[in-house]
Amino acid sequence: MASNEVKFTAPLGQGFGYGIVVGLGFAFAFVMIFITWALKRYRHEVQTSEMFSTAGRSVKSGLVASAVVSSWTWAATLLQSSSVAYQYGISGPFYYASGATVQIILFATLAIELKRRAPNAHTFLEAIRARYGTTVHIVFIVFCQMTNILVTAMLLTGGSAVMTALTGIHTVAACFLLPIGVVLYTIFGGIKATFITDYLHTIAIIVIIFMFAFSAYATNENLGSPGKVFDILVEVAKSRPVEGNAEGSYLTMRSKQGGIFFVINLIGNFGTVFLDNGYYNKAIAASPVHAFPGYIIGGLCWFAIPWLCASTMGISALALEGSQRISSQDVTAGLVLPFAAVKLLGYSGAAATTILIFMAVTSAFSAQLIAVSSIWTYDIYQAYIQPSAKGKRLVWVSHMSCGIYALAMAGFATGLYYAGIGMGYLYLLMGVIISAAVIPGAMTLLWKGQNWIAAAASPVLGLAVALIAWLVTAKSLYGELTVASTGANYPMLAGNVAALLSPIIFIPVLTYVFGPQNYDYESMRNIRKVDDSDVAAAAHVDLELIPGETSQSETEAQKEERKLNQAAFYARILTVTMALSLLIIWPMPMYGSSYVFSKPFFTGWVVVGIIWLFFTAIGVVIYPLWEGRESIIRTVRLMFLDLIGRWKPALHGRECNIKEETRTGEVTPTEKVMDKL
Repeated sequence: MASNEVKFTAPLGQGFGYGIVVGLGFAFAFVMIFITWALKRYRHEVQTSEMFSTAGRSVKSGLVASAVVSSWTWAATLLQSSSVAYQYGISGPFYYASGATVQIILFATLAIELKRRAPNAHTFLEAIRARYGTTVHIVFIVFCQMTNILVTAMLLTGGSAVMTALTGIHTVAACFLLPIGVVLYTIFGGIKATFITDYLHTIAIIVIIFMFAFSAYATNENLGSPGKVFDILVEVAKSRPVEGNAEGSYLTMRSKQGGIFFVINLIGNFGTVFLDNGYYNKAIAASPVHAFPGYIIGGLCWFAIPWLCASTMGISALALEGSQRISSQDVTAGLVLPFAAVKLLGYSGAAATTILIFMAVTSAFSAQLIAVSSIWTYDIYQAYIQPSAKGKRLVWVSHMSCGIYALAMAGFATGLYYAGIGMGYLYLLMGVIISAAVIPGAMTLLWKGQNWIAAAASPVLGLAVALIAWLVTAKSLYGELTVASTGANYPMLAGNVAALLSPIIFIPVLTYVFGPQNYDYESMRNIRKVDDSDVAAAAHVDLELIPGETSQSETEAQKEERKLNQAAFYARILTVTMALSLLIIWPMPMYGSSYVFSKPFFTGWVVVGIIWLFFTAIGVVIYPLWEGRESIIRTVRLMFLDLIGRWKPALHGRECNIKEETRTGEVTPTEKVMDKL
C-alpha cells in the first residue's frame, strides 16, 4: 500500500453486523411468512407451482416497476457506481446509470413479445426449447446459469466485503449468513414474496439515498452545498488531475477511462438483463397489459438511484479524503461508498450503509433464487427427468433448488474471496462470459428466420472469440496473465465488445448457409400450464379460485391479444427513442465538446438528480399502493373481521357456493358484513 493511501477500518462492532445479517434477515423472513399466510387465507393465494413461479400472472405495473428497481439495485449498483465516480469524476455515475438503464427499457419489448408468443411459459428457456429443441435449449441453460452464478457471486462478494469493512464480521460468515433469511421467505412465498420484499427494500434504499444526498449537499459541516463540493473538486483536480479527462477535471463528461467503462458497462449489462431468467420471471408474472408500463417505469425510476447515489457518495469521498487516498484494493472492493458515508455521517452513516447494502443484496438474491429454481424445475426436472410431474412435486423441486443453490453460491463466493477476486473484477468480466448469447436469445422472439444452428453455435463461437480477445489483449499489453492484467480496462473492453458483436456475423452467416427457419411461433403458444390440482386439493381450495388458474374464454384471450399487439407497437417506438436519448442525445454532445461543468451547471446537475429521485419514489413507492389499494383494503378488512370472530375462511364446498351466489347476483354473507363497515 502506498504511503498516501488510507486503509478502511471498521467503524461498527461485529454484534451490529451479525444483528443485521441474521436478525434483520430473519425479521424479513417472518414478516413475509405472515404475509404469505394472510394471502393464502384471505385471497386464496395457495402456493401452487404456478403461483410460486408466476404469481398467477396477475401482478400490476407499479409492483413490477418496484421489483425491477429493487432487483436491478445490486450491491454493484451502489458500490461500483460510487467507485467509478471516485475514479473518473462526475461522468462515472452517468455512464453507469445510462449504460445499465437502456437494457431494462429495451427489455420491455422482449417482455411483450414473450407474453404474445408464449403466454403460458414459466421461463424464457421454455420458449427456446419449444422453438429449437434440446440442443439449443441446453446451450442457453448453460449461458443463463452462468449469468445467475456471476450475478449472485457479485452480490455475495460485494455485500460480504462491505459487511466486513463496516462491522468486522468475517467475510466467509457474511457469505453464508446473508442468504439465510432470503431463502426462507422465498421458499414460503415464491415470486410474490419477492415482489413484496422488493417493494419494502426499495423504500429503504430510496430513503437512505435521500439522507446521503441531503447531508452532502445541504447539511454537512464540511460540504453542505453543491457550490462547496464544486470548489473542493476544482482544487482536488489541480493537485491530482484525472488522466484522460478534459483539463484533468472531475467535473466533465469527457473522460477517456470513463468512456471505456461506459462501453464495458453497457455490453455487460445486456447479458445480465437479457439472459437473467429473473427478468423474464417478472415479465411472466405481470398481468399482460402491465408488463410494458412496468418495465418502462422501472427503468426510468432506476436511473436516478445510481446516478444520484454515486454523484453523492463517490464525489463526497473525493472531497473529504484529504491528502490520504482510499487504497486501490478498497476501491476495487467497492468500499468508496462506505468511506464516504462514515465521513459524512459518522456512526449513523456506517449503520445506514450496512442496511442499504443488506437490502440491495437480499432483494437481488431473492430474484436470483426464483430465476434458478424455475430453470431447475421447468427446464431441467420437468423437461428431462419427469415430464408428467404435477404441481406438488414441482413445488418441492423449486424449494429444494433454492436451498441447494444458496449453499453452493455461498461456497463459491468464499472461494472467490480467498482467490482475491472481488466484485469489481466480476462486474467487468460478466460481459465477456455471457454476452455472446444476448443477440441469439433476443432473435428467438424477434426474428422468425434464425435457425437452430445459428442459435446453438453463435453463443459458443462468440464466447470463444471473446475469451481470445480478452486474454490476448491482456498478454500483449502487460506481458503476463494475472488478476490485475486481465482485470484492466482495455482487455475487458476487447472481450466485452467481441462477445456482444461477434454473433452479428455468425447469426446471418449460419442462418443463410443452412437455410432460414421461417418459424410460426405455434409451438411456443402450445406451452401449457402445470396441473396444480393436487396442491389445491391438499389445501381444500377450489383450483379456479387461485389467481392465474382460471381458464380464459376465447373472447377474453382475443381482447388480451389485441392489447398486447398494441403494446408491442408502442414498446418498439418508445424503447428505441429512450435508448437513443440516454446513450447518444444526452451524453455524446457533452463528451464531444469537452465541456467542464461551471458551478451553476453542477448545482443544476445535482438538483435534477434529487428531483428525479423524488419521481422515483412516486413511481415505485406511492403508485404501487394506489394501484393495489382495493386489494389491500379488502384484505385488511377481512383480517379485522377474522380477528373479532365475524368471518372465517370457508371450506372447499362453501367457496363454490359463494362463487355461485355471486354469479347469480346475490350478495354473499362476507360482503354483507364488509358493507356494514
